[in-house]
Order: sequence, then structure tokens, then C-alpha cells
Amino acid sequence: MGIKILYEKCNLCRICIEKCPFGGIEEKEGKIVINENCRLCGICVKECPQNAILIVEKERKKDISKYKGIWFFAEQKKGKLLSVSFELLNACLKLKEKLGEEVSGVIIGGKNVEEMGRELIKRGAEKVYIVKDDSLEEFQEEPYIDILSQLIERYKPSILLASATMAGRSFIPSVAARIGTGLTADCTGIDIDNESKLLVQIRPTFGGNLMAKIVCRDHRPQMATIRPKIIEEAKIKDNPDGKLIIEEFSSFSVNKRVKIIKREMTKNVVDLQEAEIIVSGGRGLRDGKNFSMIWELAELLGGAVGASRAAVDAGWIGYPHQVGQTGKTVKPKVYIACGISGAIQHLAGMQTSDYIIAINKDPDAPIFKVANLGIVGDLFEIIPVLIKKLKNKV
Repeated sequence: MGIKILYEKCNLCRICIEKCPFGGIEEKEGKIVINENCRLCGICVKECPQNAILIVEKERKKDISKYKGIWFFAEQKKGKLLSVSFELLNACLKLKEKLGEEVSGVIIGGKNVEEMGRELIKRGAEKVYIVKDDSLEEFQEEPYIDILSQLIERYKPSILLASATMAGRSFIPSVAARIGTGLTADCTGIDIDNESKLLVQIRPTFGGNLMAKIVCRDHRPQMATIRPKIIEEAKIKDNPDGKLIIEEFSSFSVNKRVKIIKREMTKNVVDLQEAEIIVSGGRGLRDGKNFSMIWELAELLGGAVGASRAAVDAGWIGYPHQVGQTGKTVKPKVYIACGISGAIQHLAGMQTSDYIIAINKDPDAPIFKVANLGIVGDLFEIIPVLIKKLKNKV
């Protein structure tokens, strides 16, 4: 995609210059020209009274020989790397074994970015690109899209991985669209094809009943978001060797049209993929109103609330709580499954939990095959007793 000026129609009214929020248009030698700050937002096309500006399709196939290196976006929150960053680093290191290309991380943030970069190097990253500014401490889509897109154009990595967190799902698709490449979202696995050396991106499809293998042949970088807790975290290396690279960006490149005034945490909501304890409810709850005891038990344990697909499909609880192949993959220290039979799709999202407790009245329920502790009985009798005993201890 690109911007084309029809000079035979342009009357130099300069409205496009005034309306561009990125400073991507300027006048040079009596002509309107597009500069490197253009984000292809299309505002100038709509605002031009002479219809002298067009967005045109460019040749889509790239010279992929220029693209080398395996990158990952290292996500941070409040100056601390999230565990998903170490998972992605490990994924990249495994790809390096087959490709032999350099592994690099990207950190965008405010405080502690250098310290975070050194932590990645300790675990095997060969380079860490750092973009530091106080205004970047809190995640915001627009500047993060701008910065990561420019870094990709500048260094041309062959592969870019990010985590399928709320932030990753929010801005990584826009990065892929801006640089004109493909993206496979919510992957449950990745690999390198032995013959073509292409990144094989694996994800569930058709409601989790089939696994698709996707490759990106003609565009770079090959991009994928990977579900958290699918891959083990990278371990600290004996003799780490890497370097930090501080990147500078102009004010236009981090132009922000949104200002965060304050943040308020929604009551009773904990990030499932970061929670150490998860209490999940399923079809055995019989009705959405019975999720109240799941919420109560989770709150007493300091945990998060999860659910099976059946409970979500029934409208008893929202999709953000769904655990399984078509929901979130979790790995808490303790996972308590209440009234969940244990369909294969659900087990795929929680069976690597450190300790699994299952409560179900059906002794043959598949959930018991992966449970460390199985309780055969009526959850409507068992959970109230647990709640009562926990309240007595508080």
C-alpha cells in the first residue's frame, strides 16, 4: 500500500498537511510530498477536497532474501517482564537450533528497561533492542504499533513472535497489516519445515477439532502470536553473551492521540494466565447463578475464575474465562475443576498445571485421568463445605 498524489488535481490548499496527525505530509519545492512518517491511515484521502490523493496497491511480494534473524516482543508490565517473554525467548532459541539465525528481543517501556534487557541476555538472547521513554511505561496501541513497525522495517527480521496476551492480540495484528505481511494468531505450536526452512505455525481450527499448519511463503517477517503457558520458560545460561541496543525515535514516530488518565481494576477479575490458583466451573453447575460459589471459592483462595467451553456457550460466564483449546491455556500452581467432565479440548488448556483437583459426581469422568486429587461427589455439597472451612480460617 502507498500514497499517490495526483498533481494535475492538486491546488496546494495544504488541507492534507493540516489534517495529518503524524506529520506524514509536507510541501517541498511547490509540491505536496509524503514523508517517512506516513502511517497510511487514509485521513488525507478523505479530507482532500480535490480528490487528488489516492491509496494505491504496491507490489505485494517482497525480496525475502534481505530478512534474517528471529525476533520476539518481550512484554512488560510496571517495569517487570512477564513470564510470557521468557516463554517466547525459549521458543526462539528452539527455532535457532534449526535455522542458525540470531535471536533478538524487543522491549518497549519506561523504567527498568535496561535491567529487563539484561535478564533476557542472561537467558540466551543475543541482542535486545530497547525503546525507552516515560510515556511508553503503560501499554498503548498506537505508539507500540509505530515503534515495532519501524524496527521491523529498519532491521528486517525473518521471524517475529509475540504472545497472545491481551496486549499482543490488541496491537500485533496492526503491525502485520502495516508492514504488509501475514499473521497467525493464537498458535499452540511452531516449528521449522526441514526442506523449505519456513516457519510452520500451528493452531486449532473448526472449533478445536482440527489443527491447521500455516506458512507464509512470500512475505516477511513470518509473524505469529503464541498462547501463554504452551512453552517452558528459557533458563539462565552459564555463559550468556549478548548486547543491548538503545533505539531512538522522533516525536512523530511515537505520536499518541490517546492519553491515559487513570486505570481502574475491575472487581474480581484476575489474569487467568498469570494466576497461581484457578477455580473453574463447568456444565455440572447446571445454571449460571451457581457460578456465585465458584467466584466465592476463588476469592477466598486468592485465585481466578475459569470455565469450560460448555459453561461459556451456555452464557453462564464470559469468554475471557474460557480455558481450553479454543480459550486460554493456563499453568497455575493449583487448578480446581468443578463439574467439568474433561473433554479433550478443555484438558489441552490446563493439563500442565502443577496440581489438579477435580470435583465431579461421575467416577468415570476423563478429568480424573489428569487429576492429582479426585473427589467423587456432588459439588453442591462439597464446595459449600470448602467455603465454610476457608471462612473459618480467615
